[in-house]
Amino acid sequence: MDPTDPWREHGVRIVRSDRLDTNTAQTPGMSRAEAISRARVGAEKLWAGTVTIHPDARTGAHHHGPVESVIFVVSGQARMRWGERLEYVAEAGPGDFIYVPPFVPHQEINASPDAPLECVLVRSGGEAVIVNLDISAAEAPTEVDWVDVIHDHPTPRGEP
Repeated sequence: MDPTDPWREHGVRIVRSDRLDTNTAQTPGMSRAEAISRARVGAEKLWAGTVTIHPDARTGAHHHGPVESVIFVVSGQARMRWGERLEYVAEAGPGDFIYVPPFVPHQEINASPDAPLECVLVRSGGEAVIVNLDISAAEAPTEVDWVDVIHDHPTPRGEP
């Protein structure tokens, strides 16, 4: 093995679960921990980390500017609200993916009163972009089925 080989230091990076960085942009109601970013590993087009929301807790309203976000629910029950007044709502459970387009105001809610909501988060930029918002939430949000745009039909929870 040649220690001067550039792949050694600039190839694959492993970020151990006990080495995540909590000194990253936060939103009230959740704890983010950064794993992959420009500063940590030199990522140019991705940011990734974990999110924990305590039982029965909710985040403040926020968006992520021009970046796209993907949330993978590891455990717990996620309730997402989104829109100018957080007027839409849908739920996702373990194994589900949630896509959040750029600039969409949203709020993550732990729908469980007993268990934490654990998620993995990936964004399309190398930096954490968090824009916290001060907006009044609609009192009765409209429930939205997840829509499978490829097959052009709503997908009720639990069905393929």
